[in-house]
Amino acid sequence: MTETAQVITDELRQWIVDQARAGHGADEVLQAMKASGWQEDIAMAAMEEVLNGHRQVPDPQGKAASSAVAVPALAEGASHQVWAGDRMVRVVLSMEHPNIVVFADLLSAEECESLRALAAGRLARSETVVHATGGSEVNAARTSEGMFFNRGENELVGRIEARLAALLNWPLENGEGLQVLRYAPGAEYKPHFDYFDPVQPGTAAVLRRGGQRVGTVVMYLNTPEQGGATVFPDAGVTVHPIEGHAVFFSYSQPVAATKTLHGGAPVLQGEKWVATKWLRQGRFD
Repeated sequence: MTETAQVITDELRQWIVDQARAGHGADEVLQAMKASGWQEDIAMAAMEEVLNGHRQVPDPQGKAASSAVAVPALAEGASHQVWAGDRMVRVVLSMEHPNIVVFADLLSAEECESLRALAAGRLARSETVVHATGGSEVNAARTSEGMFFNRGENELVGRIEARLAALLNWPLENGEGLQVLRYAPGAEYKPHFDYFDPVQPGTAAVLRRGGQRVGTVVMYLNTPEQGGATVFPDAGVTVHPIEGHAVFFSYSQPVAATKTLHGGAPVLQGEKWVATKWLRQGRFD
C-alpha cells in the first residue's frame, strides 16, 4: 500500500465498526491495520472518526452507537469561550492529537477554597489500580493524598459535575465521583495512562462499573509556588497549574498511540491541590 493510497473510505469505516461489534479491542484493530500497511496516524484518525461519535453508526438492533469520547462544545473557528451550563469558560489551548483542551475560569476562587476545605479532613494516601485484580493499593509512583466525593454528594460537587457535563457534552451519570488530591512538597505522580489496560486480568472487573475510561479532567484548586505541572511526555505538552484552570484530555481507544501518557511533576515549593473527574463509556455506579 502506498502512502498516497491511504484514504479513509466508507469501506474502511464499516470494517472498523464490524471489528468493534465482533468484540475486538481497539489496540487489536489498530495493530491489524498497521500489519496491513496503514500508517499509524491514518489508522488512528479512522478509528477516532468512527468510534468517537462524529459518525453515528446503527448497531444490528437499530440503535445508534453512542459517542465513545467526550467532545467539548468548542465553536467552529476555535472560539476562545464556551458555555458550561451556568457560566462562560475560556479556552486557552486546544489540540487534536492528543485531544487536549485547557480551560480557564472553570472554577471560581470560592469553589476552589470550598472543595479544599471539604476534602481536607478526609485525605488519605492515594492508591492506584492493581491491574492483576482490579483492586487498588498504595504505589510509590503516586505520592499524593486524596479522597473521593460521591457523585452529587453535596450542592457544590453537584454544581461542578453539572458544569462539566454541559462543558464536555457527556452524561453526568457517566462520570466517576470527584477525586480531590493534595500534593505536598516533593510529591508527584509519575507518567501513566488513565484508561484500563485491556490485556490485564483485573480490567474485566473494573469495566463492569461503567465500562472503559474515555476522558479525564484535572482541575487546579490552587496555584503552587513552584512545580507541579501536568506533563504529557509523548506530546511534548506541559500545563502549569493555575487556580481555577483545568486540563481536559480524551482517549477514544485504550492504546498508547493516543499520546495521553501524562504525569504530575514534583511540587518544588508550596503544595498543589487538584480535583479530578474521570469519564466512563457508560453509567458509573
